[in-house]
Amino acid sequence: MNTLLKWTMLSLFLLPAYPAAAALTPAQLVAATADTLLKELTAKRAELEQDHSKLYALVEERVLPLFDFTRMSKLVLARNWRKASKRQRTDFTLQFKNLLVRTYSTALFNYTGQKIKYLPVRKKKGSKRVVVRSQIMQDSGGSLPINYSLIQNRDRSWKIYDVAVDGVSLVTNYRTSYNRIIGQQGMDTLISMLKEKSTQQ
Repeated sequence: MNTLLKWTMLSLFLLPAYPAAAALTPAQLVAATADTLLKELTAKRAELEQDHSKLYALVEERVLPLFDFTRMSKLVLARNWRKASKRQRTDFTLQFKNLLVRTYSTALFNYTGQKIKYLPVRKKKGSKRVVVRSQIMQDSGGSLPINYSLIQNRDRSWKIYDVAVDGVSLVTNYRTSYNRIIGQQGMDTLISMLKEKSTQQ
């Protein structure tokens, strides 16, 4: 796993899943550490290492509700989303989500207590989009900037639709590679490739 994507997904797994997310500001949603998740990981570490299906289930329960995978899929596919059939859109969104869960759930085990610093949020009054900036303090003394892009939905809850690590967007990273595959081999081939990768994790 390359370093950029490892840190991206590790940072995502340090977020909490709140039942009353609509009542939280974007900064509160991102800044609070995932105490329940990390305590559960610590208590069940050996069990989760032996049975990754339980790890996937834990990630899906605690983390995935914070993300707008449909919006992420639209941004990743760009113009190809408009060209895709309803079935292709549904299949891609599902496989994209499954791949992220299965490929990077193990990033949880890379967490060794790094401290996270959150910077003041700059939000325009009335805006439904905001970027929450953070820094992971590394043992070497340096820091790794991680920015979360969130959007407010009709129910007033905030959802993450992109994460940028050291200035590189997760959405942009996948858009480049996936749209190249679509251009060369078609949407159905990309979906099949994602499904196959998910089953190999």
